[in-house]
Amino acid sequence: MRRTLRFLLPLIGGLALLAVIGYVILTRTTAQWFEKDLELRSQLAVESARTSLERHWTEAGELELILGDITRDERIMGTAACAGDALVAATPAFPGSVTCAYIDAQLAVAASWTGTADLATGAVRVIARRIVDHDNKHLGALVLVHDVSFLARREATTRNFLLAAFFILALSAAVVTLLAARFAWRGWTRELRRALSGDAADPADDFRPLVSDVRTLVERLVGEREEGVRAGPWGPERLRTTLTEHLNGERIVILANREPYIHERDTDGKVVVLHPASGLVTALEPVMRACSGVWVAHGSGGADRDVVDDRSRIRVPPGEESYRLRRVWLTEREENGYYYGFSNEGLWPLCHVAHTRPLFRTEDWAEYVRVNQRFADAVCEEVDTDDPVILVQDYHFALAPKMIRAALPRATIITFWHIPWPNAERFGICPWREELLAGLLGSSIVGFHTQQHCNNFIDSVDAFMESRIDRETTAIVQGRHRTLVRPYPISIEWPLSKLDDVPATEDCRTAVRRELDLPADALLGVGIDRLDYTKGIEERLRAVDDLLGRYPEFRGRFTFAQLAAPSRTKIERYRDLNERIETLAAEINARWSSGTYRPIALLRAHHEPATVYRYYRAAELCYVSSLHDGMNLVAKEFVAARDDEQGVLVLSQFTGAARDLSEALIVNPYDLTQATDALAVALRMAPREQRERMRSMRRLIAEFNVYRWAGRMLVDAAGLRRRERLHGRFAAMRANA
Repeated sequence: MRRTLRFLLPLIGGLALLAVIGYVILTRTTAQWFEKDLELRSQLAVESARTSLERHWTEAGELELILGDITRDERIMGTAACAGDALVAATPAFPGSVTCAYIDAQLAVAASWTGTADLATGAVRVIARRIVDHDNKHLGALVLVHDVSFLARREATTRNFLLAAFFILALSAAVVTLLAARFAWRGWTRELRRALSGDAADPADDFRPLVSDVRTLVERLVGEREEGVRAGPWGPERLRTTLTEHLNGERIVILANREPYIHERDTDGKVVVLHPASGLVTALEPVMRACSGVWVAHGSGGADRDVVDDRSRIRVPPGEESYRLRRVWLTEREENGYYYGFSNEGLWPLCHVAHTRPLFRTEDWAEYVRVNQRFADAVCEEVDTDDPVILVQDYHFALAPKMIRAALPRATIITFWHIPWPNAERFGICPWREELLAGLLGSSIVGFHTQQHCNNFIDSVDAFMESRIDRETTAIVQGRHRTLVRPYPISIEWPLSKLDDVPATEDCRTAVRRELDLPADALLGVGIDRLDYTKGIEERLRAVDDLLGRYPEFRGRFTFAQLAAPSRTKIERYRDLNERIETLAAEINARWSSGTYRPIALLRAHHEPATVYRYYRAAELCYVSSLHDGMNLVAKEFVAARDDEQGVLVLSQFTGAARDLSEALIVNPYDLTQATDALAVALRMAPREQRERMRSMRRLIAEFNVYRWAGRMLVDAAGLRRRERLHGRFAAMRANA
């Protein structure tokens, strides 16, 4: 009933407003029509009696008879004949207050006159006409006094009829519209149910995007339920319980290039701990704190060697020491070839559609193979069983799964590819495509962020490898080894432990504006990225420039803070990007700066999580403009940081996060006009709408957090291990038979 009233009341109110407007227009129009009617009637009366008037103008008796005939019209109250200022004759009802002298004065400049006179009985309309004979001699004036009380009666009748008609029309329109909406809604919901249930073989175009999203979510939930991932909140304790239930509490070994904690020396020579700017670390570090185990990574910090034991190990996090970090040391040549060369000048641009040509050098490939073997050996040294659970992370270690499999045939190896996987045609550019695929197929499970990346990987295997594709179970079979291919959309910790030491939102707003020398009411946007050409930082700054050009209201008020951590500066493409961004920021600031105001605050430095989250909380908006990204956890971090449920996320459609965070303002970062308009919408968005959008996104991240992500992979791995053990026992029984 309440929903019906919310629909009917605005509709009736709108129609009532139209009725009032219509009434005003119609009453004015009808009044003009009535006045015109009086003029025509008066003119007709004068013209019909003109001959008689001319003939008997000087004969008072005859003239009174003629005037009496004219007054037979029920609307003519009285008539009179005037000669100059003298009254010649008049009917009995002619008002004495209308004098011939007054009429003569009005006709001094015109042949006719119309006016209004107020009598004790009400207002009357006076119409006077000159009378001339056939010789064009002026005889005098004929005066007609009309009773206009009927006009008020007609207007009242018209008003009442009009209001009644509009009321009936409004009520009828509301009822008809309500019934039409009811039937349309019933048909819409029926069609939607058919589409979602699968009864409709070909859903209507309007339903296809919604049906696709709902089915994907349902399949994701059903799949998790079938594999033992029950619904409900996920946290560290539940992840530990899952590990105990499904994997007997085994330790997890993670292989990743980037380490979760870096030890450096400050200017005083004191060892300090830094947190790398890495989405991978953001996602995996809470998992390791929950599950314990070993993290094998490249030791890249200046003081990393000074704090490890004789086996290159150290317990982390500092003060908690819940898991072990094993560092692998690389020479400069190995790092240049494996990391900067093949990984980031070859595979990185190959997998990202960011219009940078991949470079493949034989010497880089040789180092990549050598370093993958070194890390695989380090992993094997850290395991304590012959069937460990190993999580291999990202494109730096495409060969490691096969190498580990050779040393540990019974190991459960889950490889997660954190960046996009290109289509088969693009992947075919790589000279060592078969070797990379063979290395990854050493895994028990290969995971990607999205189903599209899974499909691209399977297509690549189908195009370049001798294998059998099991489409029903989404697996790749080579001989007796089966590799599952699964989408696991990565997420972040929930709730964020890093927020424990971050001030409240208002305190962050005040502090950040003070740091940037901004007034308290300044509008702030923020971007948090490594300096990488896939992040669309140039496009982001150009959108800010266009915003100030097209929306003058934000000039002097809006500042965009870009926190940019330097990255891969040994690669020329990254050095060029750094210079271009610096130049572009300077140009925009030169164009729009005034006094102390500058629209771009480019903060190129490593920023610890506490600083990053302060900026998240201080900003009105966060713009994630990646040109191509696997997931992009910055978007999810911004949402998680906003416990005040304010702020707007402007998000590139080319991120995996755009599939999860549909309440963000989704844009094409290449479309400058669309991105600029989205920034303007974000800055103008009402607090209530911000709250509704943010609340919905926060609920999703809370439900699908990183613990659930890890739990899904571990439960899948446990199911795979059980099946492999059963097959092994069955094979042994057949061999002994």
